[in-house]
Amino acid sequence: QVQVVESGGGLVEAGGSLRLSCTASGLTFGKSAMGWFRQAAGKEREGVACIIYNGDRSYYGDSVKGRFAISRDNAKNTLYLQMDSLQPEDPAMYYCAASSLSVCLGTWSSAGGFGDWGQGTQVTVSS
Repeated sequence: QVQVVESGGGLVEAGGSLRLSCTASGLTFGKSAMGWFRQAAGKEREGVACIIYNGDRSYYGDSVKGRFAISRDNAKNTLYLQMDSLQPEDPAMYYCAASSLSVCLGTWSSAGGFGDWGQGTQVTVSS
């Protein structure tokens, strides 16, 4: 029923920028908190950012704070992740996920509340 699809990944030089998009269907997008997560080869999945249902509040993982920005356009059922100042440690598969809740729990970074996931989009940073 629920389909989540990411796009916008690719290769970018260190210090550059990339903008990821995520479209979701089969859910009430405007009532769901949304999140971005990533998993690099050989590493555990980590929370990148979470945004509440109306976009008024957002939260970030420590490693991306100040460099990445999450946003949403509820009229288009679309979630975005603007990534600036990309660093060699940022390459990973980036996943979009929808929460069963309207807000981001304290456990959001470990995917608490997130049940519907996209297939991922790969981000690669060249040095």
